[in-house]
Amino acid sequence: MSRPDETRRVFVLDTNVLLHDPAALFRFDEHDIHLPMVVLEELDANKKGMSEPARNARQVSRFIDQLIHGADKQHIDHGIEIPGEHKLNGAGNRRPGRLFFQTRPNQSLLPDTLPGSRADNSILENCLMLQEAHPDARVTLVSKDINLRIKATILGVHAEDYFNDRTLEDADLLYSGTDALAPDFWDAHSKSMDSWKEEGRTFYRVAGARVPSWQVNEFIYLDDDSQFEAVVREVDGNTAVIELAQNYRGRNNVWGVTARNREQNFALNLLMSDNVDFVTILGPAGTGKTLLTLAAALAQTMDKGRFREIIMTRVTVPLGEDIGFLPGTEEEKMEPWMGALMDNLEVLTQSQDGGEWGRAATQDLLRSRIKIRSLNFMRGRTFLNRFIIIDEAQNLTPKQMKALITRAGPGTKMVCLGNVSQIDTPYLTETTSGLTYVVNRFRGWPHAGHVTLLRGERSRLADFASESL
Repeated sequence: MSRPDETRRVFVLDTNVLLHDPAALFRFDEHDIHLPMVVLEELDANKKGMSEPARNARQVSRFIDQLIHGADKQHIDHGIEIPGEHKLNGAGNRRPGRLFFQTRPNQSLLPDTLPGSRADNSILENCLMLQEAHPDARVTLVSKDINLRIKATILGVHAEDYFNDRTLEDADLLYSGTDALAPDFWDAHSKSMDSWKEEGRTFYRVAGARVPSWQVNEFIYLDDDSQFEAVVREVDGNTAVIELAQNYRGRNNVWGVTARNREQNFALNLLMSDNVDFVTILGPAGTGKTLLTLAAALAQTMDKGRFREIIMTRVTVPLGEDIGFLPGTEEEKMEPWMGALMDNLEVLTQSQDGGEWGRAATQDLLRSRIKIRSLNFMRGRTFLNRFIIIDEAQNLTPKQMKALITRAGPGTKMVCLGNVSQIDTPYLTETTSGLTYVVNRFRGWPHAGHVTLLRGERSRLADFASESL
């Protein structure tokens, strides 16, 4: 057998790839795709229901039906041409990728005693058959199932994860929303700097080599005793307009909550800004994401009257075993998932006058302006003048995130909170999460902002556990 030609590749798709991304059929450029018959059977078994995988299974079936429409048996055996942008092959001719289906039964290439799923073993046998039939190509199994990829590698089949759904190559490269300035920033820029005041706010116009790398609504700061903190308002080439950030430490609080560190102060600037419609806040447990957001939402809803009500929602993915059926209305079913709301409301009302009865009355008043909604009933809705909080957003897919954000109507502000290191949804990672997706896609938009919280402020026990466990 000759060495496989790296320029020609044959991809075998596992079912979970198609359930994760129905458009995966069109993501492999000029390369050929093979679908084992067991994959079509599993798509059929997963098509019922209203879940995301069920909808994706139906969409894949529609794609395949459109591709094979009007094709005869000979055409299908020769491979169905996959539409899309095709690259030039080595000969300089345009070669489209083709979709092939398993048309003959698998050979007994695996031991009958090989443990594991019968469907997985059938896919592996199909890969081994393709390796024999195409010695000049590299056969690759594409699967989101890490254990199937391990089995394939053991049996001599090259296997890869599905990479096309990645919104970022490395989670460590995720935009933080902040930029530390050099210690000599003022010395280098003070001569050509303009400054002015407008409605009590201070602005600077600066120019320099580092300016083009800044993003609108990115926070810049000097890590020294000056405590200089500013937000970028405009970027034009190597010139930018920056505004001094509001200081929410000390007496200048938000609904009784003050910023305990620099990143929290940046977050409150975004949350309280009238010009920012979409905010993403990332951070480990205990950094204050929910407390800061809820305080800003109450201040703008109860005091300023900017929003009619606050809507909180999150993905109902359990940390451990599911406790089963939950009785009651939509809001009552969602309450067990909203423990963070109850905890933070208790913090926000603990300083209220009137003793326990006064605090209870205040908490009831606040809860009357906070609605808990399920993601399952969001499609088709439009929210007007609402402050929407999406908690645990790292468990949303990019498609789900798009469906939620497009619900926002005029006067609505949306805040996504999450920690990409605590993903509970199967097949989602730090680089494919919907939260990572929107952080990158909204980067630089004048009406969106992002900040990553770094320091835990919950307790010394929680801080030590986050660092040591």
